[in-house]
Amino acid sequence: MEKALTKVGSFWISKKAKEEFSSIGEDLSRFSSTVEEKAKWIFEKLKGKPQKSLPDLLRDYGLPPGLFPRNIICYELDESKSKLIVHLPSICEVGFKDSSVLRYSTRVKAFLSRGKLSGIEGMKTRVLVWVKVSHISLESYKSDKVCFTAGVKKLRPRDAYEIPKDSVKVEEF
Repeated sequence: MEKALTKVGSFWISKKAKEEFSSIGEDLSRFSSTVEEKAKWIFEKLKGKPQKSLPDLLRDYGLPPGLFPRNIICYELDESKSKLIVHLPSICEVGFKDSSVLRYSTRVKAFLSRGKLSGIEGMKTRVLVWVKVSHISLESYKSDKVCFTAGVKKLRPRDAYEIPKDSVKVEEF
């Protein structure tokens, strides 16, 4: 009896998986978008639950929503370890209205907590030369200044990072 139930259960799961993959194929053929958008959509669909947008996530943690470019592929958040990984389609940079420039690798890792990103890997800023950004935090909760640590601390106006911007592809990180 147990073997029969196992077989029936396996058949049912297999059938449901085929239906789901078929559904994904049909959904993908309906919209014409970039490979990055399709990959993001597939990632979210297979994950099983809708994911907040990265700007919304940053806003929930008290950070400016425009710290990352608009064209990310997807992000992963391990809430138990506070580990954030942001995937981008290429090495790119964004210029902000305060004349600052951030450059991103194809994968940016950081620890996300209330009002700060720490232990950042994969992000640089221009301070005469390109310098790795190791920490981004707010001066205080609801502060109008964002503190970037890249060897030295640099306070920048928060409103420069309120709107996610399109990035420009660059050759090297």
